Amino acid sequence: MNTLEELNIKGFIDEPIDPALDLFQEIDRLKKEKNAVILAHYYQEPDIQDIADYIGDSLGLSQEAAKTDADIIVFAGVHFMAETAKILSPEKKVLLPDLKAGCSLSDSCPPKLFAKFKEKYPDHLVITYVNCTAELKALSDIVCTSSNAVQIVESLPKDQKIIFGPDRNLGAWVAKKTGRDLVLWNGACMVHEIFSQQRILKLKARHPEAKFIAHPECEEVVLQMADYIGSTTGLLKYTINDPANEFIVATESGIIHQMEKANPGKVFIPAPPNNACACNDCPHMKRNTLEKLYLCLKNGLPEVTVPMDIIVKAKKPIERMLDISAKLGL
Repeated sequence: MNTLEELNIKGFIDEPIDPALDLFQEIDRLKKEKNAVILAHYYQEPDIQDIADYIGDSLGLSQEAAKTDADIIVFAGVHFMAETAKILSPEKKVLLPDLKAGCSLSDSCPPKLFAKFKEKYPDHLVITYVNCTAELKALSDIVCTSSNAVQIVESLPKDQKIIFGPDRNLGAWVAKKTGRDLVLWNGACMVHEIFSQQRILKLKARHPEAKFIAHPECEEVVLQMADYIGSTTGLLKYTINDPANEFIVATESGIIHQMEKANPGKVFIPAPPNNACACNDCPHMKRNTLEKLYLCLKNGLPEVTVPMDIIVKAKKPIERMLDISAKLGL
């Protein structure tokens, strides 16, 4: 069985790596040799964050993918993020260390079902959270991220009817913030729905001086307890600007690496899930490893492709988001 056949089965290249090899040095060498750039989400493991050329949330990564002059984009994230990069830079080669790095939120909104849902509201404009497939973006009028969802909704006329998907928790938070009546698709992120209200209350009691910060993909009962609600980048900035020395963090635990680097001496406590045996790591994000990233760059596989007709349709709502964000200075 050749590498491509193995790749089709496993979703990633699996070959022996010399344990004496300095992966950081080799990845740096290959980047220069191939004119490649590594874009990594905050939820990646620390080693990948440290080797990346750019680290960010969905908005920042989309902006970076649109402007890079690299020939190859290695996307250390999940599949929909790599698809977005391909949509914005179709002439570039986009690699993903593990093709099976999916997204529970994206999976909760199959495009065919969403298309039927959309047909029920023909006079509604469709705003979709970037955490969705290229096919779903192609069914949208505007794409948004958690960083700009509120501002994008507020930029539209107040009488504009809106469908918001796929995350019901983010949509409900946006509706509350804007006072708009949004039609919500019933999707959610598995990581942001596991936080336990009761266990967080107990943790807060043990750390009375700690600020509790949460991502808007969390459920309403969790958000009600938060001192601050914001995107991944927003949460990071809050920990830098707020004088508190302790923070309880309700989002994927990968961001804590950047929080600790930016705030020496401050303490960051992952919010507890509803199951003591569970953790708030995204199993899809964590499929990527430094070893897979090295092999991906070395072999030029696995590659993420998007049909050109989908690229053409999906690019318009993404560009509309980027245009609105630029005008608002986001």
